[in-house]
Amino acid sequence: MKRAPIFSAEPVVSVGLLTDAEQLRFTLAGEFQTPDGRIVPPGRYRATPHPAGVEIRDAQERLVGIAATFSLSPINPSRAIFTLEDVPIGKGFHWERKETQSYAGTLTIRVSPPTSEASWRLTVINEIPAETYLKSVISSEMSARAPVEFLKAHAVISRSWLLAHLARRANEGRSPSPPSEREASETPELEIRRWVNRTAHREFDVCADDHCQRYYGLAPVTSDAAMAAVAETHGQVLIFNGHVCDARFSKCCGGATEAYRSAWEDRDVPYLRGGRFDGPEWPANFPHPLTIEAHAATWILGSPPAYCRATDARGLDDLLPEIDRPTRDFFRWERTLEQEELQALVKARLGLELGAIRHLEPLERGASSRLVRLRIVGERRSVVVGKELEIRRVLSWTCLYSSAFVVFPEDVRGGIPRRFRLRGAGWGHGVGLCQIGAAIMAQQGRTYREILAHYYAPAEIALAYT
Repeated sequence: MKRAPIFSAEPVVSVGLLTDAEQLRFTLAGEFQTPDGRIVPPGRYRATPHPAGVEIRDAQERLVGIAATFSLSPINPSRAIFTLEDVPIGKGFHWERKETQSYAGTLTIRVSPPTSEASWRLTVINEIPAETYLKSVISSEMSARAPVEFLKAHAVISRSWLLAHLARRANEGRSPSPPSEREASETPELEIRRWVNRTAHREFDVCADDHCQRYYGLAPVTSDAAMAAVAETHGQVLIFNGHVCDARFSKCCGGATEAYRSAWEDRDVPYLRGGRFDGPEWPANFPHPLTIEAHAATWILGSPPAYCRATDARGLDDLLPEIDRPTRDFFRWERTLEQEELQALVKARLGLELGAIRHLEPLERGASSRLVRLRIVGERRSVVVGKELEIRRVLSWTCLYSSAFVVFPEDVRGGIPRRFRLRGAGWGHGVGLCQIGAAIMAQQGRTYREILAHYYAPAEIALAYT
């Protein structure tokens, strides 16, 4: 196996579990200690911001300590865990909720400076070895009961993304890069393009939610397969041109993968190319490329025989984590927007009052049929929106499953539709590995190497550390 000596040893990852918290309630199971060797016994505790940093009190409201940063490391890492209450997950998506979650490793609590009118807040961080982190990631992104070859593939891509991110973070420094927004200068029409930059964390390496990779602590790691998947691929990553791959993935591509540039900045990434069919070969009855509007409509309104066209409810329960199981219509879906709701969304999301919306016009599609640029035409003015995630957010109070959709105006009166019906395909940005498609490939007997080659060729597997 090739070597990719990016790290001399397994790195320790700092994961942001909570930000902007007014207080934190947590429980220690097992003994922990502070950096100066002070023992903190098991029990329930509460942390709040203090002018001198972080104030910790026990269940009887007795002062435990005040410090600029409060760090607690387990004395016996194999027997000590900490539990946090009200951890938000799925922020901005249809599965958003709060949960109580338990973690291994070091708990660090620090204060964040106030922004505008807000008071001081807490940031909560978990420091943990990368391989331990990955056991939770692959079991949070998908089910720990999924086929082991799929879990191995996911371990490799999650490790690749993590190490590529850490290397980029070290090179760029810790200043966050903002999302992009621009106004088209060549016409009076406003054009807004935004995307989420995954290096935009100042106080920790990665967050614990979908913005980076899901990391839901110890609870999801329920199978020997998940443990074995990480152990058997220890240190393995994808590389291209001597660099660790920024291996992106999404829940369901809808039948074809999307290109990197459709979701993030305007550059081509050879191993994240669009237009790969999520199956053995492109079906003859579906014309392509899907960048052509007529081809995209045929694709979205049809049902190509892709790996991710999964319908068996019992089988999906073995593949999807608990949080995703209520979502069943991910391969092909439908959403109706009333005229008043659409106007309210545009005002809330973009701060614009366009008047009654006349048209939703596709301007540019990516290789998976996902919209990259959409014109919203109102009575007063119009606006062009991109990229794919911004389109999904503008048209939903949470987030549309994907931007691969066709629009059907309904009940048109005086040129104004009373509603817009969207028929769509896929769940997520569609770039890189399709999680459901890859899991089905493993169910059909494909190895993790075959799965990775299907989604990331010409990238190769290499060893980043031992």
